[in-house]
Amino acid sequence: YCIRLYMLCFKQAAASDNSTVFTRILDGLLDGYDNRLRPGLGVSNVVGHIFLILFGVSSQEYTIDVFFRQTWKDERLCFKGPMEKLSLNNLLASNIWTPDTFFLNGKKSIAHNMTTPNKLLRLTDDGTLLYTMRLTISAECPMQLEDFPMDAHACPLKFGSYAYPVSEVVYTWTQDAAKSVVVADDGSRLNQYLLIGLTAGTEDIHTSRGQYTVMMAHFYLKRKIGYFVIQTYMPCFMTVILSQVSFWLNRESVPARTVFGVTTVLTMTTLSISARNSLPKVAYATAMDWFIAVCYAFVFSALIEFATVNYFTKRSWAWDGKKALEAQHPKKRDPVVPSKKSNNVCSAAVHYTPNLTKDISISTISNTSVQLRASEVKMLDPKKTYNSVSKIDKMARIVFPVLFGTFNLVYWATYLNREPVIKGVVASP
Repeated sequence: YCIRLYMLCFKQAAASDNSTVFTRILDGLLDGYDNRLRPGLGVSNVVGHIFLILFGVSSQEYTIDVFFRQTWKDERLCFKGPMEKLSLNNLLASNIWTPDTFFLNGKKSIAHNMTTPNKLLRLTDDGTLLYTMRLTISAECPMQLEDFPMDAHACPLKFGSYAYPVSEVVYTWTQDAAKSVVVADDGSRLNQYLLIGLTAGTEDIHTSRGQYTVMMAHFYLKRKIGYFVIQTYMPCFMTVILSQVSFWLNRESVPARTVFGVTTVLTMTTLSISARNSLPKVAYATAMDWFIAVCYAFVFSALIEFATVNYFTKRSWAWDGKKALEAQHPKKRDPVVPSKKSNNVCSAAVHYTPNLTKDISISTISNTSVQLRASEVKMLDPKKTYNSVSKIDKMARIVFPVLFGTFNLVYWATYLNREPVIKGVVASP
């Protein structure tokens, strides 16, 4: 028991001695330290590293949740002690010099402070500091949407010193530039995009205040087309097919074909408006706009085709009806007149040949009945007035599907096989 008590007292004394040593080291480091001056008053080298844990994209903007790490050396903070590294509280960061890093294309940045400020500060005995903080950054991502929704983009993240030029502070990447930006395995949970790669590099910009170093990281994104195929392309495709069904209806079915034409035109109008609402208001046409415009042209052409067929159908009705009416009622001719004449002749010749008069009258009546029946058959001929097929419809049944199929082959072969052009990309050094 005495040995255990002795060991416990020894450990407490050692811990107390270590705490005393840490306190003395920190007090000695901050004694006479001026955080308003940068280290050494020479060229300070700040090394950057980004560990990305979450990625989100909206129109012309993206949001990332990162661990932003910076490393630099401050000779004023060198110390000698029983340890090589000191894990310090984030409160010490406000008492020492830290780089004035800012994000050039950032729109909004948030430093996480729950439950305490998410910051880490480590100090080595040679004065090298590691400063890590968790940030949520909303940055601008310029998008060229000519190939939408088969487009790809490079979203940049630019940061550097706000006040110190290259002659005072130089920013570099940790080790290799390609390994300086790391994405967590589950960090790119994107619904509409696929993170296909990233690059890192540096760029020097010249201003009236001097030359500055800008650190740049590009995140390459490719849009997923599945949502737009279900939401826009398939409805447009089915609407065009529905408009071409009217070619197989009889040209006398005016109400049915009118409903097909007007309904499909209104449907295409609604689809074009809804597709544009999900896009930024750009002044140029996208790939989806071209597809919708061509589908709209096919639907509207089907309606014009029906109007043309209906116009010629009305003219054929008038012609057939007039001919049938003339065939049924000849001008100023009474079908009974021949029989009357025959009867008169027969009555005049009754004294001479009574039997002949009777035969002629019977034959005359029979000829008249046959003539009337022929006129009725000619008037009711269904091949000329009902269920007729227009030559325009016959041509449209072949021309419209062939043209629409050819357009789809050219459209999808062009956009799916073409490599998207990404502008404003800086290659890694």
